[in-house]
Amino acid sequence: MIFASRSKQIVSRSAAWSVLALLASQMAAAPQAQSATGGEASVSNGCAPMNWTAQQDHQNMMDQLGIRAVRPGPNGNENAPDHANFDESKANPFPGLPDALILRSGQRVGSPDQWWHERRPEIVEDFEREVLGRVAPNAPKVTWTVTSTANSKAGSFPVITKQLVGHADNSACPSINVDIDMTLVTPANAKSPVPVMMMFGSAAFLKRMAEMIASQPDWKAMIGNDPPSMEQLIAAGWGYALIDPGSIQPDNGAGLTRGIIGLANKGQPRQPDAWGALRAWAWGASRGLDYLETDKAVDARRAGIEGVSRFGKAALVTMAFDSRFAVVLVGSSGEGGAKPHRRNFGEAVENLTGSGEYHWMAGNFLKYGAAEASFRTKNAGDLPVDSNELIALCAPRLTFISYGVPEKGDAKWLDQQGSFMATVAAGPVFRLLGAKDLGVTEDYRTAKIPPVNTGLLGGQLAWRQHDAGHTDAPNWKYFIPWADKFLGYRGTPWELPADQPVFRTDPNSLVAHSQLLAKAKQGGIDVYFEGDSITRRWDALDYPELLANWKQNFFGWNAADFGWGGDQTQNILWRLENGELDGVNPKVVVLLAGTNNLGNPLARGDADVEVDDVTRGVQAIVRAIQTKAPAAAIVVMGIFPRNDSMALMPTIDKINGSLSRLADGKRVRYLNINSQLADGDGRLFDGMMDAKDRLHPIAKAYQLWADALKPVLTELLGPPAAVDHAPPPTGDPAAKR
Repeated sequence: MIFASRSKQIVSRSAAWSVLALLASQMAAAPQAQSATGGEASVSNGCAPMNWTAQQDHQNMMDQLGIRAVRPGPNGNENAPDHANFDESKANPFPGLPDALILRSGQRVGSPDQWWHERRPEIVEDFEREVLGRVAPNAPKVTWTVTSTANSKAGSFPVITKQLVGHADNSACPSINVDIDMTLVTPANAKSPVPVMMMFGSAAFLKRMAEMIASQPDWKAMIGNDPPSMEQLIAAGWGYALIDPGSIQPDNGAGLTRGIIGLANKGQPRQPDAWGALRAWAWGASRGLDYLETDKAVDARRAGIEGVSRFGKAALVTMAFDSRFAVVLVGSSGEGGAKPHRRNFGEAVENLTGSGEYHWMAGNFLKYGAAEASFRTKNAGDLPVDSNELIALCAPRLTFISYGVPEKGDAKWLDQQGSFMATVAAGPVFRLLGAKDLGVTEDYRTAKIPPVNTGLLGGQLAWRQHDAGHTDAPNWKYFIPWADKFLGYRGTPWELPADQPVFRTDPNSLVAHSQLLAKAKQGGIDVYFEGDSITRRWDALDYPELLANWKQNFFGWNAADFGWGGDQTQNILWRLENGELDGVNPKVVVLLAGTNNLGNPLARGDADVEVDDVTRGVQAIVRAIQTKAPAAAIVVMGIFPRNDSMALMPTIDKINGSLSRLADGKRVRYLNINSQLADGDGRLFDGMMDAKDRLHPIAKAYQLWADALKPVLTELLGPPAAVDHAPPPTGDPAAKR
């Protein structure tokens, strides 16, 4: 998911981030103050929301605390006179983070029991009193109702979608109505309860965001090229729940007398230690988990929580205070999230104590931004707790801290380095409780953030900074297998027809997709090879002998290879439909696909069903190519012989017979070289395939393939030129160099 943080002081952000901020603010600021009769001003039982602005509410809290003025927060514009500090040498003035394992008495915590019964309660009390606020003791009961259940799809995956409303009991204050909006989506093929990731968001918001990004292709770079997080979860056998934070608590100071905070307080202003919006959103997520624990489709013991930006803060708070959540993905959370308050870098405490963002926090938090007050003025160094302890409250459960890069919109303002330091500093608590931390041996003060796209994923505490913007989208492909590993979960495998586009879920394949997208954008391609590992290896950096053969045969024809190992027709189709052929405009496409579909469980051992399935898969690829590259001639290759399982040969022969009928002799050609690779029974001639797997060709067989293609290429393109304009070859991202 992708959301954006908001601060009036930041004027240097990209236009994309600004628009995303506006959308996120709209999502979380939905007013929840309608009476039972629809009139906001109606009064029942002497209860009605105060009707004032955020500035008035902010001033009221200052008056309660004896604060006459607060310090202005730094400016995000590096060219402004009052800009925030972005000089690392000046970033740690306080100078250190509080030690999560030192009791107030000064004694060091020496056992898990001492953590749970002594130190953890101290930290929780400090956060509740001074930073995030206390949940109202009269917080109402929430009653959940399933308003609809439907069979639908997430991409190509059949799912069951439930729309839910959680009604907060407002009998004590009927003029304030709080109905929590949640959508639960689970895979339709599940044979047992599935883990669910709860995500701060709403279907309406995600639709608006998708439309906005579709209208501005350049903004796509902010979130990367991966499939949507929801589809990745379903593909991996997880479910997801979208919970709308705006239906829990508005995201503004004026809304503090409305929403769940206003309902619990009967529309009156907060006391200084009362909860702010972050704690309210977290409370709402916990009420959502109450429902998930009752749904037979859900394995609530493996439930997780996720959010980005302000909702990354809320996700971290949720995980810290509700031990029922098993896993959290915290995206680009910044100040108030994983970023240390004590770091003088980017956004500061003073930004959160101003009238624009104070509503996230407890009223008492304003004391730490006070410039003039009836008490000794305080700053971030006076806070009794910091972000490393908020992360530590999640231990020993699975905690994944995620950031992007400033170049793509995840601004330096968020302090990626400081957040990494806080994550390192939380590590001793994870270790004390028997979990693995980041594995960083340096002290947090000197620990340097790992290179971008280098994840520290070996323990229950994890870190990864990706190369996209203000989103956690590129980290889902790492998060899901990481969570699966530690939760001991494996989803029900999907069995989908060969003509349904489906992405590969492993991180390496999604990274390869990004590389192939970049390759396609380079242009200069006249001959486009598509397929699986048999195609891929020919023009791959990790197979130098085969690469040499490729250059020897195709130099001057501007040929480029877009095959990817292990792909079935579904995966090739997905790659083509998701940009790998967009704008390439090749003159010839060479396609070899289908061998990885053999043995599809859908066929249930019926050879005729399998032949039809694979044929439809290849047909779908041909149609996709014709749509994306209408001027290209397509050479459909017959599936090569396989001697890893001779029982497959009759099926391969039947499929090839079907593929031959795709050819029209002009725009679609069919080419079969199997008689040069194997005898009439399909037994390979010596030196054709890899001796171990008896599936992948070696140089001799590739040369036979090249010799068969050359007359076709010469007919369609003429002889090869003296120069070649194709983009350079790629390789397996995971291959050792």
